[in-house]
Amino acid sequence: MAQLPSSVLFCCDHNAVRSPMAEGIMKKLHGDKVFVQSAGVRADMEVDGFAIAVCAEIGVELSRHRARSLDDLEALGEAEGYDLIVALSPAAKRAALERARWSAVEVEFWPVLDPTGIGRTRDERLAAYRMTRDQIIARIRARFPPF
Repeated sequence: MAQLPSSVLFCCDHNAVRSPMAEGIMKKLHGDKVFVQSAGVRADMEVDGFAIAVCAEIGVELSRHRARSLDDLEALGEAEGYDLIVALSPAAKRAALERARWSAVEVEFWPVLDPTGIGRTRDERLAAYRMTRDQIIARIRARFPPF
């Protein structure tokens, strides 16, 4: 069984869909044991309404989440000290590896579906977001099994 790190940063492109989902799910499963945050390569979007909706279905609250970038974390002095950065997109992987060059942080890449733009109807879009949510849940449970 994998040992839990003391701190995890989930990172994606905009901190609006995948990384907030991962942060919320990880906090629900392990938030009393692990310090968890999320960030984007950029923070130029608000948290996505479909992400809020599909996470609410499983009891994860995202509506108060405010997008932040890796640069925002760095400016606040919060970019250092994570045991693990989980990159959920190729751009996030590049940014995480660049930052990890100067520290002992471990970086993992979990390629997770970007559901934005998939589907034409509300139901189709919700289905895509649920798929992403469920991929994240499966990855978290596999990497950090509940005790």
